[in-house]
Amino acid sequence: MFVVTLTYLKPLSEVDKNLPAHRDYLKKQYQQNLFLASGPMNPRSGGIIIVRSMEKSKLFEILEQDPFKKNGVASYEVVEFEPALHAEAIKDHV
Repeated sequence: MFVVTLTYLKPLSEVDKNLPAHRDYLKKQYQQNLFLASGPMNPRSGGIIIVRSMEKSKLFEILEQDPFKKNGVASYEVVEFEPALHAEAIKDHV
């Protein structure tokens, strides 16, 4: 599994301009059963995406499609981990 941390590089006014396209991108990933959870950090300096297990190279290809990435709105840090324990609800995603 992966935890993706987004850090905003532009002011929130620029983030908000790109937010509808970013959310459409996220919805597409959920429809494909790739992303498990996402949302803004608190305070709002970036966001988090929890991603199911897959090839790391595939994840990087997917992240390149994010409008936040394409428009230089956010930088990304990807942390891969192997869950030792998990909720029953996500057993098919780890």
